[in-house]
Amino acid sequence: MSGILLVNLGTPSAPTPAAVRRYLAEFLSDPRVVALPRWFWLPILHGIVLNLRPARSAEKYALIWTAEGSPLAVHTARQAKLLSEKTGLRVEFAMRYGEPAI
Repeated sequence: MSGILLVNLGTPSAPTPAAVRRYLAEFLSDPRVVALPRWFWLPILHGIVLNLRPARSAEKYALIWTAEGSPLAVHTARQAKLLSEKTGLRVEFAMRYGEPAI
């Protein structure tokens, strides 16, 4: 059976500091995203970034969040549904960082 997988970068699961922290930890731990030596970057990430950024970022996510959820996830799910209807194929979507994960 053939199908299509739409992949997007990612989004937190909720506009809360805890969810944003999980998302940022996964995203910013990827050496392809932050090209600094691990011994240098990880203490900054875990000591500063993940303690300061999630609350501020969660406030900003809350401004764009809809009743349906993350705009990125909502629009990607709609694209998958429409593409499935158009092609007759099974279409799923996943995120590189966050949920639903690849």
